[in-house]
Amino acid sequence: QVQLVESGGGLVQLGGSLRLSCAASGSTSSINAMGWYRQAPGRQRELVALITSAGSTNYADSVKGRFAISRDNAKNTLYLQMNSLKPEDTAVYYCKADLTWFTFWGQGTQVTVSS
Repeated sequence: QVQLVESGGGLVQLGGSLRLSCAASGSTSSINAMGWYRQAPGRQRELVALITSAGSTNYADSVKGRFAISRDNAKNTLYLQMNSLKPEDTAVYYCKADLTWFTFWGQGTQVTVSS
């Protein structure tokens, strides 16, 4: 079992920045890839960024060059630095942890970007 708790969401103006954190606990040594997903009202949950245990990253085209995912294995924490935020980035952001046989999700944190 892995527990994930996101934090760092909030209300920010167009062009602003936020850093999301996801603290993992439990069987963290079994975690392979971790990622950030988001879900806007009326839309499906979508991938924002992924990072493997080796540090390889992958981003959605819509956030490339603006967002950066990172992982501090010593602190069991995943981060998402979000810069140049746009109203279309408004969504609930979820942290996900992939183990060999299971996937775990956090409860989500709201990010709202005002114009």
